[in-house]
Amino acid sequence: MAERDTVPVTLITGASEGLGLALAREFAHTGHALLLVARTRSTLEEAAQKINQATGVEVHIHAADLSTREGCKSVVAALDEYGLHAEYLVNNAGIGLSGPFVENGSDDLMRLADLNMRAVTDLTRRVLPGMISRSSGGVLNIASLGGYLPGPFQAAYYASKAYVISLSEALAYEVAGTNVRVSVFAPGPLKTRFHERMDAQNDIYIRFMGVMSVEQAAKSAYKNFMRGRKVIVPGLINTMSAQMLRILPHTLLVPFAAWLLRRRESAGNA
Repeated sequence: MAERDTVPVTLITGASEGLGLALAREFAHTGHALLLVARTRSTLEEAAQKINQATGVEVHIHAADLSTREGCKSVVAALDEYGLHAEYLVNNAGIGLSGPFVENGSDDLMRLADLNMRAVTDLTRRVLPGMISRSSGGVLNIASLGGYLPGPFQAAYYASKAYVISLSEALAYEVAGTNVRVSVFAPGPLKTRFHERMDAQNDIYIRFMGVMSVEQAAKSAYKNFMRGRKVIVPGLINTMSAQMLRILPHTLLVPFAAWLLRRRESAGNA
């Protein structure tokens, strides 16, 4: 099918819950048709139905494991199958790992690297040329405030988000003048199941930084992405923290980060 005959959609990964779902709602409420991607079809179906009922926009779904090359390739096949093209890509899918690096399982580390870095690179490379040829659209990559410093006891996760920030800022420069935008969203802790899944819900950084709702984060990400802002850090405290992290030396930051991120037992197990 010729691209001129395809329908533009916003492609969002990790879209069945949390920030991904909140972002899907933001795009839908402003009239963007969607292709939602996540691992589990049942949760995607539920999310798509609710968004369609609330907004009336067309919502397509595709279940895929983006930590594999085959999974990323299948997303492009799904676009072709539905007669769509990615007007916007939101690379939201990602996982975390906590605890000492040497205690993280090798398979878990490789899955994190594949999902948080390789999939972002793969999907962006697949859809960005079409955006440039159409002179429209853009890529919104989801990173973390943690990408601005090394994170002992979440070493691989913090490193993966540093990659996402660096890649995004470089691509934003490369596409300047094409009418295509590339932005990176770097929030602090969000109110999701993410921290619990990596057994970090009792870490000091959760209490120190506080948590932001996914709805508030999604509104900030969407608004500033559409305005063309290249680096988006939501909230005053997070914005001030990002500026400090750019200035302070790692000799000070790394021990402080280690104190924040060292795993604590819950009060009931203390």
